[in-house]
Amino acid sequence: MKDKEKNMEFKLRGCKICCKEQGDYCKACLDTSGQKFSTMDWLDGIYGKDDNSIVEVQFKNTRKNFYKNENNLNLRKGDIVAVEAISGHDIGIVSLCGNLVKRQMRKRGIDESRYELKKIYRKARVADIEKWQDAIALEHKTMIKSRQLAAKLNLGMKIGDVEYQGDKTKAIFYYIADERVDFRELIKILAENFHIRIEMKQIGARQEAGLIGGIGPCGRELCCAQWLGSFVSVTTGAARYQELSPNPQKLAGQCCKLKCCLNYELGVYMETLKDFPRVNAPLELVDGNAYLVKTDVLRKTMYFSYGNENVEPTVIGLSINRVKKLLELNRRGIKIEKLEDTQDTKSQKTEQVVTHIVGEDSITRFDGRERNNRNNNANKSTEHTEKMQENKINAPSRKKKFKRWKSKHQKEN
Repeated sequence: MKDKEKNMEFKLRGCKICCKEQGDYCKACLDTSGQKFSTMDWLDGIYGKDDNSIVEVQFKNTRKNFYKNENNLNLRKGDIVAVEAISGHDIGIVSLCGNLVKRQMRKRGIDESRYELKKIYRKARVADIEKWQDAIALEHKTMIKSRQLAAKLNLGMKIGDVEYQGDKTKAIFYYIADERVDFRELIKILAENFHIRIEMKQIGARQEAGLIGGIGPCGRELCCAQWLGSFVSVTTGAARYQELSPNPQKLAGQCCKLKCCLNYELGVYMETLKDFPRVNAPLELVDGNAYLVKTDVLRKTMYFSYGNENVEPTVIGLSINRVKKLLELNRRGIKIEKLEDTQDTKSQKTEQVVTHIVGEDSITRFDGRERNNRNNNANKSTEHTEKMQENKINAPSRKKKFKRWKSKHQKEN
């Protein structure tokens, strides 16, 4: 029985042959860094013996909770455990244990003295794991069926995911709705069809993207599916501060909302923009006016262009201090002769320019050579064919050669 239970655990963990031979788990198999919302235990082994009185258990997708280890079980990261639920028991995987758990509780605002934690019953048995696997296999079919039932009742909601409890007695239905939905009739129909207790949980579009997962335009896994737990509202001002193009196709993520990563560097831009002067009117020059075209926040440069038709449309970059001086002169009523200053031009000339060592960083840098080679080959082939045709025309035919040889041979005889 123990061997069967051990093999079942190895199978669920995806452990390698080395662990099966040794009968234990190696560090490679216990590594859960690829899981959703995985936490690196940087306090592992620092304070001597780890405190496993409270452990963090992860369930499907991003659902996590803290549980008491009242039975003092020897738990490690990656163990499959049976935990207390509202009714019955649930099956989860230990995602964090040791001294870091209480720090994570403080981070989430959970007070151990006030918050009543549920307890861990035991390590999962073979029967628990088999029932848990059967419940997981039913989730997709249940989601499709529930969507059909909700569509028949004409409810303005979308069921995004279904999660069964480990003992297969309860299911959580995650749904999205723009308005308030009366789903009392739907709960009755679902309970009659699936013979389980039903819990409806409303989520947002960002949370749905985290449940489903995917790859973002940056080429990495979605932040909401990997590590981002709390969602902050993202406004179009974040894109405006960072001088991004107001294109909704580029700014929107897979949830059809503005990307969460627009807020990552927003603080740096807002702090830097405090040094920039406000340019509400064009700069007054002797030849005409100069209008603000764009601002480079990171380089602290403001670009102006002449509005006079007689002057060539050139864009000139000015430092923040230079723009402040010009604005102060305009306030006094003094018109400027030139935008650029000698110091600014010197600084612009001495600015380091990063160049590639090869000097050919274009993707199509070999296209010209290939085309030249192709043209040379084509020219050679055409010349060869022309020569062959000339030889064919000038060369006598076989019949004429045979007649000449025959007449010559007859004369000699």
